[in-house]
Amino acid sequence: MFASHSPAPDPTDPVDATGGADPAVPPGRPVRRDARRNREKLIAVAQAAFAAAEGPVPLEAIARAAGVGIGTLYRHFPTREDLVDAVYASELDAVTASAPELLAEHPADIALRAWAGRYAAFVATKRGMMDALRTALASGRIAAPSRERVTATVGTILERGAAAGTLRADVDPDDVATLLVGVFAAIMDGAPQERTDRLLDLLVDALRPRP
Repeated sequence: MFASHSPAPDPTDPVDATGGADPAVPPGRPVRRDARRNREKLIAVAQAAFAAAEGPVPLEAIARAAGVGIGTLYRHFPTREDLVDAVYASELDAVTASAPELLAEHPADIALRAWAGRYAAFVATKRGMMDALRTALASGRIAAPSRERVTATVGTILERGAAAGTLRADVDPDDVATLLVGVFAAIMDGAPQERTDRLLDLLVDALRPRP
């Protein structure tokens, strides 16, 4: 876990060296291009490291692989949880973007099951960030814009399914998102793939209309 104090400026980072803007600066100040590039590089390196590792990844190793100093990493991500949130949000783009394609190919209930499976697979590959992700999900801190995006995607699928009669029309999308978090908690506790599949099958079956 990071220390709570601010690190010393990193002379290898143009932003640190000049006192320029970064994503944490007050609104209205421009974010320098080199600051954005460093942030994106850190997220990309962390994505690969979290997916490959069996346990927690040293943050110094992420900074080194990204070609920046640890001070730069601290500047962009003051805590490990901040970095986890950024990786989670970045990779969630691909998960949420897959929903329209699935809806174009399948009835909404089948599309929902396929989409939930992709989401679960995304969570399962994050072995190197499991502890931080588990804490963030349990506390609801990761909910902020990521939870809203998931809820919006679920809402789109439910709306399509309700119109076609393949999914119930009386379901709150946020309730479904909450149930998905429960399934992901089981994944992070080491549930086998078979159990994950059963849980997702049960979830989607509960959303289908009854005769």
